[in-house]
Amino acid sequence: MAVDSGLSSPLGPPACEKDAEALQLIEEMTRNVDSVQEKLLAEILSRNSETEYLKRFNLNGATDRESFKSKVPVVTYEDLQHDIQRIANGDRSNILSSHPISEFLTSSGTSAGERKLMPMIREELDRRALCCSLLMPIMNLYVPGLDKGKGLYFLFVKAETRTPGGLLARPALTSYYKSEHFKNRPFDPYNVYTSPNEAILCSDTFQSLYTQMLCGLVMRQEVLRVGAVFASGLLRAIRFLQVNWQELAQDISTGTLNPKITDSSLRECMAKIMNPNQELAEFITKECSDENWEGIIKRIWPNTKYLDVIVTGAMAQYIPTLDYYTNGLPIACTLYGSSECYFGINLKPMVKPSEVSYTIMPNMAYFEFLPHEHSSSSALSRDSPPRLVDLADVEVGKEYEVIVTTHAGLNRYRVGDILRVTGFYNAAPQFQFVKRNNVLLSIDSDKTDESELQKAIENASLLLREYNTTVEEYTSFADTKTIPGHYVIYWELLVKDSANSPTEEVLSQCCLAMEESLNSVYRQGRVADNSIGPLEIRVVKNGTFEKLMDYAISRGASIGQYKVPRCVSFTPILELLDSRVVSKHFSPSLPHWTPERRR
Repeated sequence: MAVDSGLSSPLGPPACEKDAEALQLIEEMTRNVDSVQEKLLAEILSRNSETEYLKRFNLNGATDRESFKSKVPVVTYEDLQHDIQRIANGDRSNILSSHPISEFLTSSGTSAGERKLMPMIREELDRRALCCSLLMPIMNLYVPGLDKGKGLYFLFVKAETRTPGGLLARPALTSYYKSEHFKNRPFDPYNVYTSPNEAILCSDTFQSLYTQMLCGLVMRQEVLRVGAVFASGLLRAIRFLQVNWQELAQDISTGTLNPKITDSSLRECMAKIMNPNQELAEFITKECSDENWEGIIKRIWPNTKYLDVIVTGAMAQYIPTLDYYTNGLPIACTLYGSSECYFGINLKPMVKPSEVSYTIMPNMAYFEFLPHEHSSSSALSRDSPPRLVDLADVEVGKEYEVIVTTHAGLNRYRVGDILRVTGFYNAAPQFQFVKRNNVLLSIDSDKTDESELQKAIENASLLLREYNTTVEEYTSFADTKTIPGHYVIYWELLVKDSANSPTEEVLSQCCLAMEESLNSVYRQGRVADNSIGPLEIRVVKNGTFEKLMDYAISRGASIGQYKVPRCVSFTPILELLDSRVVSKHFSPSLPHWTPERRR
């Protein structure tokens, strides 16, 4: 029930007084975008004026935009890597930030096969928590009664390491879940989870997912929304239920916990939740033993009003599968953020995924935008850099790469995300996420670019040498019809001696060799998170890539400028490739992965 109309907001009537304050903040921030940005930049530059990094550019304490833009260069991670490594190795001087770097957040973008390290200061968690606190007040405008039940969210912590200087290095969400902000969050009737903290914070993926699913089943009538961070994570949970429902039903029937759950804190908290429930166990057995899993989420959690998962960017490939499992429940994409900073929120969370736009919140960081026609160049000339556009000055319909300056010491840093301006809310631009620059393949949080894929294929093809065989052409796609999804690589081989062609075993080893060559984020997904399935090579008939070129030319491509696409998703092209497959091969074992030791 909405509160007194005196607290009303242009976005709609708030559900409670706390929501009214959040909606008022959104109004203030979006009306005064340029002044908020100008003030925020001055604050960052004033605070960090004595840092080694800013001193290099002779700002001499200036905090105005023009000085900043004319003197401080646009940079990539590689430009900052030496400074970041010094901090990682224990140098505590004010290199990037005047505030101590409290930890590093590991970005899923990669650098030389390792995760990027993003500097973090303690107060940044407050800024991110503020952004997150705006999500439910928006959701409550569209979905009433969320205080009458719970959210079934599959949330996980991932591996963390320490740098040689002793700082933690971990994914952004792991940092948040392990923070006091999350662990000691005040009770909010609009934001109650079925999963206890102990289950979310358990580092063993199986035990964590098992107990989160068990809680979700026990509380199934209370569940009003189902979610995970990414669509891939929610589908992994459904697959987990398909594999483990019998043991889960047994636990519910007896009121006891599977002995595979060995974590003592988990066993202790689950003992308070578990009671024998034969009727529920029989219901789960009936639903899950049926081969038809269409609408399974709505069948097991009948009061679910929407899914809360990210399905923009690479995650859009999972929408048809989610629709199948939910009978088309609405999908809400609420937040746009990254390891570098949080960007904005979706003010219309119930629109179709293809229509999702995020409203940039100008108090999160200082934002600039590089027109996309310039952003394809990985190295920008420092002598004549393109003019970057301020947040308030972007134009509807145009695409830009986002550049951020943060309190934690990133200055004019290229995030790599390409955004399209779709409109404005008050004076705040709204953006659709278009893509991650230069990323070819992605299943979960992994990101593989063209050069990395090329190197992996070169390494794998070394195994073909003794068979006098070479890879003539290749392309790839991310197959998300399987759960978990996996990389598929199409190879056209030149076999010079048919009597000595590569064996099934050799081609399987080629799959593994490719996996060993991919970055640590991919390998962690394969080994520790079980979020990526074994890589597959599909060998196609000779002449297949010639037919692919003929098809492209028939659709208007120039024969003089045609290049083989290194990643494909267009259905007719996939159908053409699959119609010419002569053999399929999968990686026979897991690639090597251990949590990275920071040098």
